[in-house]
Amino acid sequence: MNTFDADGVTLREVEDDVWELDGDDEMRVPARVFANETLLEDIQDDKTLQQLRSVACMPGVVAPALCMPDGHQGYGFPVGGVAAFDAEDGYISPGAVGFDINCGVRMVKTNLTYEDVRGREEELVDALFDAVPTGLGGGGVHDGSHGDLEAALDRGVDWCVEEGYAVREDRLHCEDEGRRPDADPSAISKKAKDRGANQMGSLGSGNHFLEVQRVTDVFDDAADEFGLSEDQIVVLVHCGSRGLGHQVCSDYLRRIEQEYPDFTESLPDKDLAAAPAGSALADDYYGAMCAAINFAWVNRQLITHAVRETFADVFDTDWRALEMDLLYDVAHNIAKREAHDVYETEDGYSLDGDGERVQRDLYVHRKGATRAFPAGHPEVPNAYRDVGQPIIIPGSMGAGSYVLKGGSKSLTRSFGSTAHGAGRLMSRTQAKREYGGGEVQADLREQNEIYVKAASGDTIAEEAPGVYKDVDEVVGVSDALDIGDLVVRTFPVANIKG
Repeated sequence: MNTFDADGVTLREVEDDVWELDGDDEMRVPARVFANETLLEDIQDDKTLQQLRSVACMPGVVAPALCMPDGHQGYGFPVGGVAAFDAEDGYISPGAVGFDINCGVRMVKTNLTYEDVRGREEELVDALFDAVPTGLGGGGVHDGSHGDLEAALDRGVDWCVEEGYAVREDRLHCEDEGRRPDADPSAISKKAKDRGANQMGSLGSGNHFLEVQRVTDVFDDAADEFGLSEDQIVVLVHCGSRGLGHQVCSDYLRRIEQEYPDFTESLPDKDLAAAPAGSALADDYYGAMCAAINFAWVNRQLITHAVRETFADVFDTDWRALEMDLLYDVAHNIAKREAHDVYETEDGYSLDGDGERVQRDLYVHRKGATRAFPAGHPEVPNAYRDVGQPIIIPGSMGAGSYVLKGGSKSLTRSFGSTAHGAGRLMSRTQAKREYGGGEVQADLREQNEIYVKAASGDTIAEEAPGVYKDVDEVVGVSDALDIGDLVVRTFPVANIKG
């Protein structure tokens, strides 16, 4: 049996690419990492494993606590972490969801080929940069009222359809059809709403981006069902709930600390502060989080509207003639009440075991992780039910991205989850010390014909290709474990940084 030691934590390989932390008396459930040895070398450089152990110590957690192959240190809960809590006897934790609630990614298809855009990359990237607000602060595609914000929080992409920013098929190709019905806008503070009111339809900052890509490789026949083919031009939109989601997380972390101080102090990390399932505070947070989820879906849909109009202007036609249809929109940084088949044990519930399986409602927390439901699952849209849910995993702006499909073992291995991206290797501060934005921009253009535009050079430096892990390794582990299976690879053509 292979072992791996990292900063006082020992991992044992229980099967290929599945590693388990050595247990101790404080851990309530096993803690597992999905990774190969190359990725483990990256994970050991921060506090990812210590944070995963802390998750495994939380009361009410359902076995096992998991870290996906793109895992890295986060706020209390590792990015790439997945943890499920019993919906009756467990907890819900804002820190295990994250500050950018429903940060997610969507792919918009076109009928253009790479040859159609070659020679027009700079024109296209300039037009997109002008059309989609980026960076910190306000400004969005939609300049509406607080009434519009309330409607968006409540109805998600349904509101976009009503306002002419989306078509019905957009809604049908979003996770949860672009709306969380448990949303409660009244559970969101005025401060959070004020932060979101003028950010409807904006990328924001950090690792958010809008990227034009070309399909370079097709691995699976599911590509036909997804409407993807080699040399096709597609567009990725990656952003979340902006300042509104950040404020929701901050507000509820403080409330939980105030209302449950003894419980918070008893946790191995107070950043994992959680409210008991069924409590008024847990219900309030869940309603506020679901409303922020709706806001993020609206945000990406409004950007999609601007992208469609921009492509139509640049190529002098209607966006429908360009067949700019939504493939899918997947959410990261989210907790959902889902029904899962588990084994009942003396200590609770587990994905592992013998005997009869029972179905339980769980709060599945995915922080920097993607839902990956397999073929046949009732929550996969009808268009993809025979092949599985599309999964979109972006790499860095100098590397490829991937579309996967939900793997047949995702429900029994990972509560129907897989990775969400390449995963960071270094902090933004370190990135700015090691890279110059102008140099990165020039290298990408000269060596790879990738056109990058951002509000500042620092933004480009923070997101330099060397800042991220090898996305090929990440998706390779997902595919090998059959939690998310390879369908196509894409490569950047033009990139707008938040």
